[in-house]
Parts: sequence; C-alpha cells; structure tokens
Amino acid sequence: MTKGESSTPTRDQNIALHCPKLTETNYTTWAIMMETILKAYGIWETIVAKEGEAKNEKKENTSMAMIFQTLPEDVLMQVAQYKTAKEVWESIKVRYIGADRVQKARLQTLRSELETLKMKIDETVNDFAGKLGSIRGKCKSLGSNLKDKVLVRKLLNSVPKKFLPIVASIEQYSEVDEMSFEEAMGRIITYEERLKSQDEPQEDYQSKLLMASSSNQGRGRGRGRNFSKEEKGRGRGTSREQSKKEMRCYECGEFGHFAYECTKWKEKDKKQEAHLIYQSDEEPTLL
Repeated sequence: MTKGESSTPTRDQNIALHCPKLTETNYTTWAIMMETILKAYGIWETIVAKEGEAKNEKKENTSMAMIFQTLPEDVLMQVAQYKTAKEVWESIKVRYIGADRVQKARLQTLRSELETLKMKIDETVNDFAGKLGSIRGKCKSLGSNLKDKVLVRKLLNSVPKKFLPIVASIEQYSEVDEMSFEEAMGRIITYEERLKSQDEPQEDYQSKLLMASSSNQGRGRGRGRNFSKEEKGRGRGTSREQSKKEMRCYECGEFGHFAYECTKWKEKDKKQEAHLIYQSDEEPTLL
C-alpha cells in the first residue's frame, strides 16, 4: 500500500480497493476514483439519492466512513456536521469546485481552453491526448460530459500537417461521429510510430553520406593540389624539350636550339667586328 492511501476489503472478494487521500490539487481524480470505489461496493446510490427516498442506514454509514478516511483533518472537521453521505459529498464539491455560478464559469473556461488547444509540432499524440482527457475529466467533475465525437473531432482537427494522410483516411472510411476517442487516438499513435521508424534510418543514411562526402572532399583537395603541380611541372618541361628538337635555328639552319641560343652567330659577329677594326687601322689619316 502506498503512502497517503487507505484500503478496505470487499465483502465478496479479498481485493483491497485503495481510496486516495484528498489534497488541494487532486479533487478531480479523487472524485473519479471515489465514485468508482463506491459503485464497486454498491453504495453509490447514497450519493445520488433524491430527496424523500428511503435511506439505508448501514450504506449511509459505510459511505461516510469511506469518504471520511480520505479527508484532511481540516476538511473532516468541516463536513463532520452533516448527517448523510450526499451532504458530505456536496460540501466537499463546493469547497473545491465552488457553487453553481462558479462551476458554470469554470466550465466556460474549460470549453474555451478546448477550442484553442492545438497540438505542437514536437509534441507526441499521447501527450496531446492526455491534455484532452484532462479537460474531459475536469468537465465531468463539474457535471458536464464531453462526448466522444467532440473529442475525436478536436483531435483530428488539431494534429500537425504530417498526420493529414491518416486523418483523411479516418474521415473517408470511418464513421467519425460513432468512433470512440480511444480508437481514434490509437490509430493516430500507430501512424506516428510508423513515421518515426521511417525517419530514423533515413537520418542515419544522410549523416553517413555527409560524413563520406566531406572525407572525400578533404582527400581530393590534398591530392589535387600536389597532382596539379606535378603535372604542370612535367608538362612544361616535356613540351619544351619536344619543341626544341623540332625547331630549326634561323641563324645557322640547324635543329635543336633557338636563334637566341645559337653560338655560331656570335662567332660571326666577332669576326665582322674584328674586320671592321682592321679596315679602320689601314685607312690614311687626313691632315
């Protein structure tokens, strides 16, 4: 048994039904669980009994005892003055929810919250359905029941665009107004799980491709630079040697060198220069 809970065995079976302790923040869940437990004991009729109906004293005492053991001390002292289980139940309800006008105002607030509620892109279907279920429970505690078709329509109209295929399938091939909220939620959750199973391998494949391409680019750049330099150096040397073998010097007429590299024209110039000097020495000097 967990802390803050009490248990009472049923008459026919050895099953302990845990009654939750009432706190300042859990009235809605407390009311739902207590209603279920009282129905299991067959004494919920004491809470919904109409005025003038005959009362079963044993059932009244059992209902009040089960409710009293779940209450904090200050709340217990407040409701101990009442004589019937129905009066105790209504007193607790007014304390935590408020009178009729307050309840109507809270119901209007919950309806507005339901209308504006939208599922976020990074939110799971299960989390969003939990919000809808919480609003439904609060409305029930205030005396108003949200029908399944309202919640189903809200769910289908609130999911992001990636769920449009399954939403269109549900609307086309199913009776939305007759579908339960749990069924609609289950179908969309199944579709969500399939989307996740397809997205994960694709992301891994893309990341591997990115890593491989970046690695190849790094290697290609290093090799490309060295290779281009070697090729350029080799290309220039070879082409120049081949062109020199095929070229003929226009000074001497021989192959294998260019005119500016020719040594024969230099010797020829030297001879011509020496001849001019010799001629100038032989000419008579004019007086």
